[in-house]
Amino acid sequence: MPLDIGLIGATGIAEKAVLRPSAAFDDVTVRAVAASDPVRAKEFARRNGIDRVHGSYAELVADPGVNTVYVSLHNSAHREWVVAAAEAGKHVIVEKPLCLSAAECAEIAAAAAGVQVIEAVPTIGHPWAAAVREMITDGRYGPLTGIRTEIRFGVPVAGSYRERPELGGGIFLDSASYWLQAVQATVGLDGAVGSGRSAFDGAGGVDRSFDATLTWPDCTAELHCEVGDKHLANHEFIFAEASVRIRNFLLPAAGTLPLNLVIRRANGTKTVEAFPPVGYYDLQLARARDIVAGGSGELAAAIDRITLMAAIHRQAREAS
Repeated sequence: MPLDIGLIGATGIAEKAVLRPSAAFDDVTVRAVAASDPVRAKEFARRNGIDRVHGSYAELVADPGVNTVYVSLHNSAHREWVVAAAEAGKHVIVEKPLCLSAAECAEIAAAAAGVQVIEAVPTIGHPWAAAVREMITDGRYGPLTGIRTEIRFGVPVAGSYRERPELGGGIFLDSASYWLQAVQATVGLDGAVGSGRSAFDGAGGVDRSFDATLTWPDCTAELHCEVGDKHLANHEFIFAEASVRIRNFLLPAAGTLPLNLVIRRANGTKTVEAFPPVGYYDLQLARARDIVAGGSGELAAAIDRITLMAAIHRQAREAS
């Protein structure tokens, strides 16, 4: 089926993740937009050739010419408008994180009967994860003992939602979906026990750095995330007989880029497994299009990620 998309939020990420890649598909069209500032919404629509500007998010959700809603608001608003759109019979693509708690996940799941709800995590589906999963399954480098992930994003704009805990700000909530999705795609999340720590000493009491751990009887997955000047997004998979590292697994702003797995064996040899260049947002929109057209949904997997994310964040906040 065609995707007739309405945008809740006149945002830069909507331009990058929906408008630009939609040009590659004859059956994907952005039909409408709504924003908290009507003037900004009208300018956004003019700049991007969008026909309709709605005066409220509720009007956009009710638009009969829209069958899919893309939500790119601050994190604490995701649940409200995902539920509203799903209850109106619309499919939903929502920026990560899907929502902020297990209770919000339950509301979304209840509302999503008959429609697809897709968390926009642009790293989903890249073939490097399948290659690592195969290494784990066939045991070629011995058992996996650990995963280490480091993520550094730019310092947030002063006063933005990323500096406001009541709006779901903080580096962990900005990073967790990428970390947890990578772990989920390679070893799975079943049986993982999560913990986290942070000083929550950023503006407004948000976390500017955060350390999180998932633990199984024979393996751990660790995340260190922080804000800073130099972007980082690296994974390292540690086996008994080798380490497998991928640098810059998330660089969507840089366009279409290749990714390599660097394999260093215990005997000192090194090999590189290269993958074709991928456009993150192109891949993400194509995946959403296929899911809406009748592919298998991803909501259950997203809920597993968010449930762990929320538990880790809550435990760290209570311990700080």
